[in-house]
Amino acid sequence: MTIIDYNLPFAIAFVILFLIAVAQIIGLGDLIGDADADADHSGAMDGLASMLGIGRLPFLVWLALLLLTFSGIGVTGQFALQAVTGSMLMPGLAAALASLPSLLATALFARILAPIMPRDETTAVEVSSLLGKRGTISIGTARRGHAARALVKDYHGQPHNVMVEPHEDGGEFLQGDEVLLVRLEDGLFYAISTSNRQLGPVD
Repeated sequence: MTIIDYNLPFAIAFVILFLIAVAQIIGLGDLIGDADADADHSGAMDGLASMLGIGRLPFLVWLALLLLTFSGIGVTGQFALQAVTGSMLMPGLAAALASLPSLLATALFARILAPIMPRDETTAVEVSSLLGKRGTISIGTARRGHAARALVKDYHGQPHNVMVEPHEDGGEFLQGDEVLLVRLEDGLFYAISTSNRQLGPVD
């Protein structure tokens, strides 16, 4: 096996990191961030995600850190082992051994970077980008001609307060109801209930 073969998992991680950078440059990164922001976590998984630093940074930043630390730790470890023993670990074993230190290092870097990471881009999204998002009525009762306030998260996972009315005549949303934003007119959103049986998955 060649040096590249022994370090294949780390080379793949670096290639993925490069592709993420390209996706950001050409504007596809928002699609990945959108998918992540709409994902729900609960219970033990939510606690694990928080411990690993997921949510402290935009997902693509967190993923880039993970790929960078994984490839860096893996390649450094392989060459250090070769210097000491004259050989490297098999790629699968090397990847497995590098995984935990990479996750821990990523969590540490996420905690360090979170307070200084600029967040302006998460609050400067176009209002229209919230169309198709699910939200929750937070204040008031929404009827036609009488809007209520709803809490909606953008594709970065950041919350926004918007005014909502039912899309259908006779519709009504109470505090705590989950709605789907389907139309925007003059800064006012119109929504349908996510309990509608005809409503399919949108995320």
